Amino acid sequence: GGEGAHLAAADACRWIGGAVARSHARLSEDIRAGRRADLKSGLHRLTDRTYGKLRARAAELGLEPGEYTTSLRCLLLSADPDCRTRVFFGVGSGGLFRLRDGLWQDLEPVIPEEAASGVSEEGPDGDRLTLDLQITTPLSPYSDGPAPPPAELFRFRASVARPGDTLLLCSNGFAEPMRGEPELPDELAERWGPPGPPGLPAFLADTQLRIKGYADDRTCAAVWEA
Repeated sequence: GGEGAHLAAADACRWIGGAVARSHARLSEDIRAGRRADLKSGLHRLTDRTYGKLRARAAELGLEPGEYTTSLRCLLLSADPDCRTRVFFGVGSGGLFRLRDGLWQDLEPVIPEEAASGVSEEGPDGDRLTLDLQITTPLSPYSDGPAPPPAELFRFRASVARPGDTLLLCSNGFAEPMRGEPELPDELAERWGPPGPPGLPAFLADTQLRIKGYADDRTCAAVWEA
């Protein structure tokens, strides 16, 4: 139910946050060096481990795995101001969008049928988008213990930001109107473009713009590039 989903989300955030923290030195090095293959395999393993813990917690509570799970969407940014690589990874539905030169780009296209065997595609401006359905992953430098097979598609993307970009990571409740109702991305492009980011009250108000037929959770995070 709803309460189980919220508890599962809290557990998943805590566990993946701890795993990333324990591997932060190597992750930071790989992000700065642009080692996408290492980042993908390592973050895939940490994500699998988190979902394994969720399944174990479901069993402890006497629940089916599907009754205690959540979507997980993460964005890693280096603290190095000279590093413009932005790394997204996660599992489940939601959205990843970029506002560049006044236009929104959907960085998470519909999963292609051939993803069943794993696929790597080129996104806008030649960015690599990786959709990985592999059940086993190689032992990674971020190993956080044995990982069971993933229950859902693992998503990974590493892209290079440009000055003036706005990157939006969001739940499905925000992603659906961004994709299905042109007035929302058009309005946000006006509000979130130059001269810079809004204040926090304005940002929160912007995320709750009323769109008829869309009332689901609108969790989101945005990054404005200097």
